[in-house]
Amino acid sequence: MGRQRWVGVARGVADRLAGDAVEREGKGAEPLPEIALLRESGLLALTAPAGLGGHGQDWATAHAVLAEVAAADASVGHLLGYHYLHLWRLWLFDVPERAAELVRATVEHGWFWAGVANPRDDALVLTDAPGGGFTVDGRKFFATGASVADRLVVSGVHPPTGGKLTFVVDAGAPGIRYLGDWDNLGQRMSASGGVDFRGVAVPARDVLGAQPAHDAPTAPRDSLPALGFQLVLSRVLAAVGRGALGTAADYTRTQSRAWPAAGVERAVEDPHVLAAYGGLSARLDAADLLVDAATAAFAEADLAGAALTAGARGELALRVSAAKVVTADLAVEVANRVFELTGARATSARVGLDRFWRNARTLTLHDPTVYKATELGRHLLTGELPVPDGYS
Repeated sequence: MGRQRWVGVARGVADRLAGDAVEREGKGAEPLPEIALLRESGLLALTAPAGLGGHGQDWATAHAVLAEVAAADASVGHLLGYHYLHLWRLWLFDVPERAAELVRATVEHGWFWAGVANPRDDALVLTDAPGGGFTVDGRKFFATGASVADRLVVSGVHPPTGGKLTFVVDAGAPGIRYLGDWDNLGQRMSASGGVDFRGVAVPARDVLGAQPAHDAPTAPRDSLPALGFQLVLSRVLAAVGRGALGTAADYTRTQSRAWPAAGVERAVEDPHVLAAYGGLSARLDAADLLVDAATAAFAEADLAGAALTAGARGELALRVSAAKVVTADLAVEVANRVFELTGARATSARVGLDRFWRNARTLTLHDPTVYKATELGRHLLTGELPVPDGYS
């Protein structure tokens, strides 16, 4: 099945999500039915290698799928994008046989992956266990998708060595408790609450590896996940804008009334409304192309593997930062301006247009774009490239 067919599958999923998006978002429940829908569609195995039973699709296809899903439901798109990244991260460690085993099991059982590895929070501590392996204790303040996942990629501090270890664990393992405390204004269906670990056993075979030193030869490759997550957020933000504009356009076509001073009979004939829709649509097209270019550069860096240079990694970071700056600003703007194009009745809760602004505003705070813009400005003025810092 090629890219266009998978995009078609994603559109089918998006149609189902859009049908009751307002009602589901209003309830803010754990997105278990939504994960089941992704599993049923085959999208969870999209990027798994064909040799391991997956569909073997590339990053461009994954992002095309994300664009469709996230435009209908930003939370589900967010979860799916992170799933692809966590599954891909398994290959970055020097345990190819274990990675292959986990990916094969993912395809076989339809596992959904999430992570517990917020770089701003080193609260998880690994203690050496008698006979090998570790026990894990601590709390993470938020972990997107963890409470509805089948398997988790987790990072924690190992005090005896002073380093960070990354491991995998069954999301239902004894000692893991999900706090259910995600009550933010947006991304309500992203299952982003806190997680508590108490004496969680991690066998040695489930340890993927240690976080490498910043001056290690493979550091450029090993720091790619941070850029991957930023890129997924950029894609979701662009999709939020697209979803807001599409929903508003449908409302304008079917329900908006022309303003008396416009001198036209229908809202779709108002030149100001037409120009506003056209301008926002054109800018969203440009934003999508910017994310596409960053996605292509990310795929190229991924293929370079251990040979990826610090310079090439820095150039990629600039592309991702540019995409993030543009999509973050535009998503918030579009989600705000659609109210001007639909009218006062569109503020009704049943229409649900507000969810796009709330989702965009929440996503932009994951990583303030002012720091991304600073990276771009610094490079323009001094030629300095961004260096990995855990966030970019």
